[in-house]
Amino acid sequence: MTHEEHEFKAFDKYSLTEVQIKDPALKPYFNLTPRLLLKSHGRAQERFAKTKMNIVERLANRIAVPGHVGKKHKIITSWSSGKYNKNMELVLDTLEMIEHKMKRNPIQVLIDAIENASPRDEITVIEHGGARYPQAVDSSPVRRIDLALRWMVIGAYAKAFGKKKKMSETLANEIMLAAQGNMESYAMNKKNESEKQADSAR
Repeated sequence: MTHEEHEFKAFDKYSLTEVQIKDPALKPYFNLTPRLLLKSHGRAQERFAKTKMNIVERLANRIAVPGHVGKKHKIITSWSSGKYNKNMELVLDTLEMIEHKMKRNPIQVLIDAIENASPRDEITVIEHGGARYPQAVDSSPVRRIDLALRWMVIGAYAKAFGKKKKMSETLANEIMLAAQGNMESYAMNKKNESEKQADSAR
């Protein structure tokens, strides 16, 4: 039997072995181990546990809790209730749309989007002599991936919430725009803004 017949594909659809990661800083923190079902059951509890979780599962988990926008928390909707099946079904619909529109492996498109949308530096606030100053800092690779995923989900959520478009459609569009480096992407805008603030705080 050939190697192809033995290969595990994610959800028996998408090959993970042919996915290429261009950014050497992020490469050790992407988990693309071929598995049929991308589900960790919350077992990864140790340090850097996120790096042992497949990147597609991390995207599905992020959909469950989109995160804060400014100081307001996004409304948690009925379809995004923390249920793995619902969130992963949404991710699978998204991947199918990307494959249909771009004629490429959608996992590769997702990796390209994360690499493009992850900020290399950002600002933190330091206190000196009773005054607070912004200070530019380098972002760690784990945080870079986290921020890219969060921004893509928030951007898609904003375009779908209360609109006619479905979340899977807006998420697919957000990922494709980010993969192309298009500044119409919410995640690319946030990355650009973060790096500009860091440059001005040096």
